[in-house]
Amino acid sequence: MKPTIKSVAKLAGVSFKTVSRVINNEPSVGDDLREKVWKAVKELDYQPNLSARHLRGASSFIGFIYDNPNSHYVIEMQHGILDECHRQGYQLVIHPCDANSAALTDDLVSMVEHGQLAGLVLTPPISEDETIVQGLYEKGVNFVRIISGSGETDGRSPCVFVDDHAASVEIIQHLIDLGHTRIGFLTGDMTHKSTLQRLAGYKEALENNKLPVTNELIIEGQFSFESGVARTQHLLGLENPPTAVYACNDEIAAGTLFAARLMGVEVPKRLSIVGFEDSPFSRQTWPKLTTARQPNSDIAASATSLLIQSTRSTRKGKTPNKVSDKGYLPQLVIRDSTFSPGN
Repeated sequence: MKPTIKSVAKLAGVSFKTVSRVINNEPSVGDDLREKVWKAVKELDYQPNLSARHLRGASSFIGFIYDNPNSHYVIEMQHGILDECHRQGYQLVIHPCDANSAALTDDLVSMVEHGQLAGLVLTPPISEDETIVQGLYEKGVNFVRIISGSGETDGRSPCVFVDDHAASVEIIQHLIDLGHTRIGFLTGDMTHKSTLQRLAGYKEALENNKLPVTNELIIEGQFSFESGVARTQHLLGLENPPTAVYACNDEIAAGTLFAARLMGVEVPKRLSIVGFEDSPFSRQTWPKLTTARQPNSDIAASATSLLIQSTRSTRKGKTPNKVSDKGYLPQLVIRDSTFSPGN
Protein backbone atom coordinates (compact mmCIF):
# COMPACT_ATOMS: atom_id res chain seq x y z
CA MET A 1 0.00 0.00 0.00
CA LYS A 2 1.23 3.50 -0.82
CA PRO A 3 2.45 5.22 2.39
CA THR A 4 0.47 8.19 3.68
CA ILE A 5 1.30 11.16 5.88
CA LYS A 6 -0.30 9.26 8.77
CA SER A 7 2.06 6.31 8.11
CA VAL A 8 5.00 8.69 8.44
CA ALA A 9 3.55 10.20 11.63
CA LYS A 10 3.11 6.76 13.19
CA LEU A 11 6.67 5.65 12.37
CA ALA A 12 8.17 8.94 13.61
CA GLY A 13 6.00 8.96 16.74
CA VAL A 14 4.51 12.39 16.04
CA SER A 15 1.20 13.86 14.91
CA PHE A 16 0.41 14.08 11.21
CA LYS A 17 0.21 17.88 11.63
CA THR A 18 3.85 17.85 12.74
CA VAL A 19 4.76 15.83 9.66
CA SER A 20 2.93 18.38 7.52
CA ARG A 21 4.82 21.27 9.13
CA VAL A 22 8.14 19.51 8.53
CA ILE A 23 7.35 18.70 4.89
CA ASN A 24 6.28 22.31 4.31
CA ASN A 25 9.53 23.54 5.92
CA GLU A 26 7.77 25.61 8.55
CA PRO A 27 10.21 27.15 11.07
CA SER A 28 8.22 26.08 14.17
CA VAL A 29 9.69 22.56 14.27
CA GLY A 30 12.96 21.78 16.06
CA ASP A 31 15.92 20.25 14.23
CA ASP A 32 15.82 16.94 16.13
CA LEU A 33 12.13 16.41 15.41
CA ARG A 34 12.61 17.49 11.81
CA GLU A 35 15.38 14.93 11.37
CA LYS A 36 13.20 12.18 12.87
CA VAL A 37 10.36 12.95 10.45
CA TRP A 38 12.61 13.01 7.39
CA LYS A 39 14.14 9.70 8.46
CA ALA A 40 10.63 8.19 8.49
CA VAL A 41 9.84 9.78 5.12
CA LYS A 42 12.93 8.21 3.61
CA GLU A 43 12.36 4.81 5.21
CA LEU A 44 8.78 4.63 3.88
CA ASP A 45 9.67 6.29 0.57
CA TYR A 46 6.78 8.69 1.15
CA GLN A 47 6.18 11.18 -1.68
CA PRO A 48 4.57 14.46 -0.56
CA ASN A 49 1.77 15.86 -2.69
CA LEU A 50 3.60 18.70 -4.42
CA SER A 51 0.48 20.03 -6.13
CA ALA A 52 -1.22 20.48 -2.78
CA ARG A 53 1.83 22.28 -1.46
CA HIS A 54 1.69 24.74 -4.36
CA LEU A 55 -1.99 25.44 -3.63
CA ARG A 56 -1.00 26.33 -0.06
CA GLY A 57 1.66 28.70 -1.39
CA ALA A 58 4.61 26.55 -0.31
CA SER A 59 7.11 26.33 -3.17
CA SER A 60 8.78 22.94 -3.53
CA PHE A 61 11.48 23.84 -6.07
CA ILE A 62 15.07 25.10 -5.88
CA GLY A 63 16.85 26.45 -8.97
CA PHE A 64 20.50 25.59 -9.72
CA ILE A 65 21.95 28.41 -11.85
CA TYR A 66 25.29 27.95 -13.59
CA ASP A 67 27.46 28.89 -16.55
CA ASN A 68 30.47 26.60 -16.38
CA PRO A 69 32.02 24.38 -19.10
CA ASN A 70 33.48 22.01 -16.48
CA SER A 71 31.11 19.03 -16.51
CA HIS A 72 32.71 17.54 -13.39
CA TYR A 73 32.05 20.73 -11.43
CA VAL A 74 28.45 20.94 -12.64
CA ILE A 75 27.70 17.27 -11.86
CA GLU A 76 29.18 17.45 -8.35
CA MET A 77 27.25 20.65 -7.62
CA GLN A 78 24.09 19.06 -8.94
CA HIS A 79 24.53 16.00 -6.72
CA GLY A 80 25.09 18.13 -3.62
CA ILE A 81 22.03 20.30 -4.25
CA LEU A 82 19.88 17.28 -5.12
CA ASP A 83 20.88 15.39 -1.96
CA GLU A 84 19.92 18.32 0.25
CA CYS A 85 16.68 18.90 -1.69
CA HIS A 86 15.71 15.28 -1.17
CA ARG A 87 16.58 15.48 2.51
CA GLN A 88 14.36 18.51 3.01
CA GLY A 89 11.52 17.64 0.61
CA TYR A 90 12.34 19.92 -2.32
CA GLN A 91 12.70 19.34 -6.06
CA LEU A 92 15.56 20.60 -8.22
CA VAL A 93 15.32 22.73 -11.36
CA ILE A 94 18.61 22.83 -13.33
CA HIS A 95 19.15 25.98 -15.37
CA PRO A 96 22.32 26.46 -17.45
CA CYS A 97 22.59 29.99 -18.79
CA ASP A 98 24.84 32.61 -20.39
CA ALA A 99 26.46 34.74 -17.70
CA ASN A 100 27.10 37.47 -20.28
CA SER A 101 23.47 37.84 -21.32
CA ALA A 102 22.15 41.36 -20.72
CA ALA A 103 18.71 39.89 -20.01
CA LEU A 104 19.88 37.31 -17.46
CA THR A 105 18.54 39.09 -14.35
CA ASP A 106 15.09 39.49 -15.90
CA ASP A 107 15.15 35.88 -17.10
CA LEU A 108 15.95 34.61 -13.61
CA VAL A 109 13.25 36.76 -11.99
CA SER A 110 10.73 35.45 -14.51
CA MET A 111 11.88 31.89 -13.88
CA VAL A 112 11.33 32.27 -10.13
CA GLU A 113 7.90 33.86 -10.53
CA HIS A 114 6.46 31.56 -13.19
CA GLY A 115 8.12 28.40 -11.90
CA GLN A 116 7.13 29.12 -8.30
CA LEU A 117 10.70 28.59 -7.10
CA ALA A 118 11.59 28.96 -3.42
CA GLY A 119 14.96 30.38 -4.40
CA LEU A 120 18.14 30.06 -6.45
CA VAL A 121 21.59 28.60 -5.86
CA LEU A 122 23.97 30.89 -7.76
CA THR A 123 27.41 29.64 -8.78
CA PRO A 124 30.40 31.53 -10.27
CA PRO A 125 30.66 33.66 -12.30
CA ILE A 126 26.95 34.55 -11.95
CA SER A 127 27.17 34.64 -8.15
CA GLU A 128 30.02 37.16 -8.40
CA ASP A 129 28.33 39.52 -10.89
CA GLU A 130 27.36 42.64 -8.93
CA THR A 131 24.72 43.70 -11.45
CA ILE A 132 22.91 40.36 -11.30
CA VAL A 133 23.19 40.04 -7.52
CA GLN A 134 21.84 43.55 -6.92
CA GLY A 135 19.07 43.09 -9.49
CA LEU A 136 17.83 39.89 -7.86
CA TYR A 137 18.07 41.46 -4.41
CA GLU A 138 15.98 44.46 -5.46
CA LYS A 139 13.34 42.16 -6.97
CA GLY A 140 13.03 40.25 -3.70
CA VAL A 141 14.32 36.96 -5.09
CA ASN A 142 15.65 34.50 -2.49
CA PHE A 143 19.12 33.27 -3.41
CA VAL A 144 22.36 31.93 -2.00
CA ARG A 145 25.80 32.60 -3.46
CA ILE A 146 28.78 30.30 -3.80
CA ILE A 147 31.76 32.62 -4.19
CA SER A 148 35.51 32.79 -3.84
CA GLY A 149 36.62 34.49 -0.65
CA SER A 150 37.04 34.08 3.08
CA GLY A 151 33.87 35.54 4.57
CA GLU A 152 33.37 39.11 3.34
CA THR A 153 29.55 39.03 3.45
CA ASP A 154 27.38 42.01 2.46
CA GLY A 155 24.09 40.81 3.92
CA ARG A 156 22.14 40.56 0.66
CA SER A 157 22.05 36.77 0.72
CA PRO A 158 23.54 33.78 2.53
CA CYS A 159 26.97 32.90 1.14
CA VAL A 160 29.23 29.88 0.95
CA PHE A 161 32.82 31.04 0.68
CA VAL A 162 35.67 29.04 -0.87
CA ASP A 163 39.08 30.31 0.28
CA ASP A 164 41.00 29.94 -2.99
CA HIS A 165 43.57 32.49 -1.85
CA ALA A 166 44.77 30.56 1.20
CA ALA A 167 44.73 27.28 -0.73
CA SER A 168 46.96 28.81 -3.41
CA VAL A 169 49.44 30.06 -0.83
CA GLU A 170 49.74 26.50 0.47
CA ILE A 171 50.20 25.08 -3.04
CA ILE A 172 53.01 27.48 -3.94
CA GLN A 173 54.66 27.01 -0.54
CA HIS A 174 54.68 23.25 -1.22
CA LEU A 175 56.52 23.84 -4.51
CA ILE A 176 58.97 26.28 -2.92
CA ASP A 177 59.68 23.83 -0.09
CA LEU A 178 60.59 21.27 -2.76
CA GLY A 179 63.16 23.74 -4.11
CA HIS A 180 61.30 25.40 -7.00
CA THR A 181 62.00 29.10 -7.47
CA ARG A 182 60.70 29.57 -11.01
CA ILE A 183 57.01 28.64 -11.04
CA GLY A 184 54.58 29.24 -13.91
CA PHE A 185 50.93 30.14 -13.30
CA LEU A 186 48.16 29.35 -15.79
CA THR A 187 45.00 31.29 -15.00
CA GLY A 188 41.41 30.27 -15.54
CA ASP A 189 38.87 32.65 -17.05
CA MET A 190 39.54 36.10 -15.58
CA THR A 191 35.79 36.70 -15.09
CA HIS A 192 35.90 34.15 -12.24
CA LYS A 193 36.87 35.55 -8.85
CA SER A 194 38.47 32.19 -8.06
CA THR A 195 41.08 32.91 -10.75
CA LEU A 196 41.91 36.28 -9.18
CA GLN A 197 42.07 34.80 -5.68
CA ARG A 198 44.35 31.94 -6.78
CA LEU A 199 46.58 34.38 -8.62
CA ALA A 200 46.76 36.59 -5.52
CA GLY A 201 47.73 33.56 -3.41
CA TYR A 202 50.43 32.62 -5.94
CA LYS A 203 51.93 36.10 -5.76
CA GLU A 204 51.71 36.29 -1.97
CA ALA A 205 53.55 33.00 -1.50
CA LEU A 206 56.36 34.11 -3.82
CA GLU A 207 56.66 37.44 -2.00
CA ASN A 208 56.61 35.70 1.40
CA ASN A 209 59.67 33.74 0.27
CA LYS A 210 61.36 36.80 -1.29
CA LEU A 211 61.01 35.37 -4.79
CA PRO A 212 60.24 37.64 -7.76
CA VAL A 213 56.81 37.70 -9.43
CA THR A 214 57.79 37.25 -13.09
CA ASN A 215 55.16 38.40 -15.58
CA GLU A 216 56.35 36.10 -18.37
CA LEU A 217 55.47 33.10 -16.17
CA ILE A 218 51.83 34.23 -15.65
CA ILE A 219 49.69 33.44 -18.69
CA GLU A 220 45.98 34.15 -18.96
CA GLY A 221 43.60 31.69 -20.57
CA GLN A 222 40.53 29.53 -20.04
CA PHE A 223 39.52 26.68 -17.75
CA SER A 224 40.15 24.09 -20.47
CA PHE A 225 42.49 21.26 -21.44
CA GLU A 226 43.30 22.88 -24.80
CA SER A 227 44.19 26.17 -23.14
CA GLY A 228 46.50 24.31 -20.77
CA VAL A 229 48.29 22.59 -23.68
CA ALA A 230 48.88 25.78 -25.66
CA ARG A 231 50.07 27.86 -22.72
CA THR A 232 52.38 25.15 -21.40
CA GLN A 233 54.02 24.84 -24.81
CA HIS A 234 54.68 28.56 -24.62
CA LEU A 235 56.14 28.34 -21.11
CA LEU A 236 58.38 25.39 -21.94
CA GLY A 237 59.60 27.23 -25.04
CA LEU A 238 61.00 30.13 -22.99
CA GLU A 239 64.75 30.60 -22.84
CA ASN A 240 64.53 30.01 -19.09
CA PRO A 241 61.44 27.79 -18.61
CA PRO A 242 59.85 27.15 -15.23
CA THR A 243 60.59 24.01 -13.25
CA ALA A 244 57.01 23.90 -11.95
CA VAL A 245 53.58 24.95 -13.22
CA TYR A 246 50.54 25.77 -11.08
CA ALA A 247 47.37 25.43 -13.17
CA CYS A 248 44.14 27.08 -12.07
CA ASN A 249 42.20 23.80 -12.30
CA ASP A 250 42.85 20.10 -12.95
CA GLU A 251 41.67 20.28 -16.56
CA ILE A 252 44.31 22.89 -17.34
CA ALA A 253 46.87 20.83 -15.40
CA ALA A 254 46.04 17.74 -17.49
CA GLY A 255 46.73 19.86 -20.56
CA THR A 256 50.06 20.88 -19.04
CA LEU A 257 50.98 17.23 -18.54
CA PHE A 258 50.02 16.41 -22.13
CA ALA A 259 52.10 19.30 -23.50
CA ALA A 260 55.11 18.24 -21.44
CA ARG A 261 54.90 14.76 -22.94
CA LEU A 262 54.63 16.18 -26.46
CA MET A 263 57.80 18.20 -25.84
CA GLY A 264 59.72 15.35 -24.19
CA VAL A 265 59.77 17.02 -20.76
CA GLU A 266 59.70 14.40 -18.01
CA VAL A 267 57.17 14.90 -15.19
CA PRO A 268 58.00 15.36 -12.34
CA LYS A 269 61.78 15.04 -12.83
CA ARG A 270 62.04 18.10 -15.06
CA LEU A 271 58.65 19.69 -14.49
CA SER A 272 56.36 19.58 -11.46
CA ILE A 273 52.64 20.19 -12.02
CA VAL A 274 49.87 21.20 -9.60
CA GLY A 275 46.17 21.57 -10.38
CA PHE A 276 43.12 22.61 -8.37
CA GLU A 277 39.81 20.92 -7.47
CA ASP A 278 40.69 17.19 -7.22
CA SER A 279 38.55 16.27 -10.21
CA PRO A 280 38.87 12.99 -12.17
CA PHE A 281 41.46 14.74 -14.35
CA SER A 282 43.84 14.72 -11.38
CA ARG A 283 43.37 11.02 -10.61
CA GLN A 284 43.16 9.52 -14.10
CA THR A 285 46.44 10.91 -15.43
CA TRP A 286 49.89 9.41 -15.10
CA PRO A 287 51.50 10.52 -12.95
CA LYS A 288 48.53 11.47 -10.77
CA LEU A 289 48.35 15.19 -10.14
CA THR A 290 49.03 17.07 -6.95
CA THR A 291 46.03 19.34 -6.43
CA ALA A 292 43.77 21.09 -3.91
CA ARG A 293 40.66 19.13 -2.95
CA GLN A 294 37.54 21.30 -3.30
CA PRO A 295 34.48 19.41 -1.96
CA ASN A 296 31.96 20.65 -4.52
CA SER A 297 29.12 18.36 -3.44
CA ASP A 298 29.47 19.44 0.20
CA ILE A 299 29.69 23.10 -0.83
CA ALA A 300 26.52 22.79 -2.90
CA ALA A 301 24.64 20.94 -0.15
CA SER A 302 25.60 23.64 2.38
CA ALA A 303 24.46 26.37 0.01
CA THR A 304 21.10 24.65 -0.48
CA SER A 305 20.63 24.22 3.26
CA LEU A 306 21.35 27.91 3.85
CA LEU A 307 18.89 28.90 1.12
CA ILE A 308 16.11 26.76 2.57
CA GLN A 309 16.74 28.13 6.07
CA SER A 310 16.55 31.72 4.84
CA THR A 311 13.33 31.20 2.85
CA ARG A 312 11.21 29.53 5.56
CA SER A 313 10.09 32.77 7.17
CA THR A 314 9.87 34.57 3.82
CA ARG A 315 6.91 32.36 2.87
CA LYS A 316 5.04 33.76 5.88
CA GLY A 317 5.63 37.36 4.84
CA LYS A 318 8.31 38.01 7.43
CA THR A 319 11.86 39.28 7.10
CA PRO A 320 14.08 36.34 6.05
CA ASN A 321 15.86 34.57 8.89
CA LYS A 322 19.51 35.52 9.30
CA VAL A 323 21.62 32.44 8.73
CA SER A 324 25.33 31.93 9.28
CA ASP A 325 27.53 31.88 6.19
CA LYS A 326 29.69 28.83 5.54
CA GLY A 327 33.35 28.67 4.61
CA TYR A 328 35.53 26.01 2.96
CA LEU A 329 39.32 25.80 2.59
CA PRO A 330 40.42 23.44 -0.22
CA GLN A 331 43.03 21.00 1.10
CA LEU A 332 46.38 20.24 -0.53
CA VAL A 333 46.60 16.68 -1.88
CA ILE A 334 50.19 15.69 -2.68
CA ARG A 335 50.57 13.07 -5.41
CA ASP A 336 53.24 12.02 -7.91
CA SER A 337 53.38 15.09 -10.16
CA THR A 338 55.51 17.21 -7.83
CA PHE A 339 59.15 16.59 -6.96
CA SER A 340 62.36 18.45 -6.20
CA PRO A 341 63.82 20.08 -9.35
CA GLY A 342 66.77 18.37 -10.95
CA ASN A 343 66.47 15.14 -8.87
